[in-house]
Amino acid sequence: MSGRHYIDEHDGPDAIGKSAPADDAGGDPESSEAFQSGPARFTVRAEHNGWRLDRVVAASVPSVSRSRIQTWIERGAARINSGAGRTSDRVYQGDLVEIELQEPPELAAFTAEPMDLQVVHEDDWLIVLDKPPGLVVHPGAGNWRGTLLNGLLAHAPGLSVVPRAGIVHRLDAGTSGLMVVAKTEAIQLDLVRQLQHRQVVREYWAVVTGLAPDSGVIDAALARDPRNPLRFRVSARADARQARTHFRRVAVSQTATALIGASLSWLACRLDTGRTHQIRVHLESIGHPLLGDPLYSKHRPLVRGVALGLTRQALHACRLSLRHPKSGQVISWFRPPPEDLGALMRSVGFEAQRPVDAFGAGVAG
Repeated sequence: MSGRHYIDEHDGPDAIGKSAPADDAGGDPESSEAFQSGPARFTVRAEHNGWRLDRVVAASVPSVSRSRIQTWIERGAARINSGAGRTSDRVYQGDLVEIELQEPPELAAFTAEPMDLQVVHEDDWLIVLDKPPGLVVHPGAGNWRGTLLNGLLAHAPGLSVVPRAGIVHRLDAGTSGLMVVAKTEAIQLDLVRQLQHRQVVREYWAVVTGLAPDSGVIDAALARDPRNPLRFRVSARADARQARTHFRRVAVSQTATALIGASLSWLACRLDTGRTHQIRVHLESIGHPLLGDPLYSKHRPLVRGVALGLTRQALHACRLSLRHPKSGQVISWFRPPPEDLGALMRSVGFEAQRPVDAFGAGVAG
């Protein structure tokens, strides 16, 4: 399955034609195609006398990385002369080593898994769905199964021949809301080009701490935080990627002050670009981090959302608008936040169920 024709919160509109970024931070170098699972047995040779168990196995099974072999051994997959083997055990000439070779988890990454997808629209060319919070979009380290991609392959088996199972843009695992999936590679390419030319409207609702300005544009390049590879930050580095977020304030909660001792603002945000964690980083950079954000507000106890029962960032992709690649008609969808965020918003006086259009026709894409 190719990684072409793909844009998400991890890539901007200039990403067309590139391979999609991997969801994981690395991986083992062995080829899954050449790998075969099952038991392996061998006698330690003279040149391996006194070596550590993991090193001997790695020398005997060169198609598998040593780090993966260490994981297997730690899980009890190895035996030395019929006794349990540990990673650091020394083995000697003539010892019998047995190890159960296990399939790399990547082999399950593109397996169909039935799941209850919240499909908003479906036709012969595309699918629009409402992603729940907590669902990882694409397989990666630690999440090789149970992703949206796995569910899509079960829902529409024909997506197995489309790059990234037709996924056009992603959302962070903790972000809920609308996404579009293409059923053919040609449709996927058309939608990516629409994103390139800012013809797709992606609007998010965010609940942030403090009294945010009435409106604004945050035009600040982003780069990975060298102190924490999981985070991004506003940066002037040469490798920082241009990013622009428009926001407008919908309402301010006075109720929140009584509940948690601070005001909350409800913002509508639209993207000109789609960088990793863009809205989260941009809003933190102007002093209004997302309520409940586990990565960008964890050092501010007040904004963790615990007092209001939220366990993820208060961010929902509420509105999606695009030109249908076949009919040419502009179609729009709106979905209110799921129950966790909706309940929080109602508790502080925000009317989360109504389709507020803070931008009107003022901002494209």
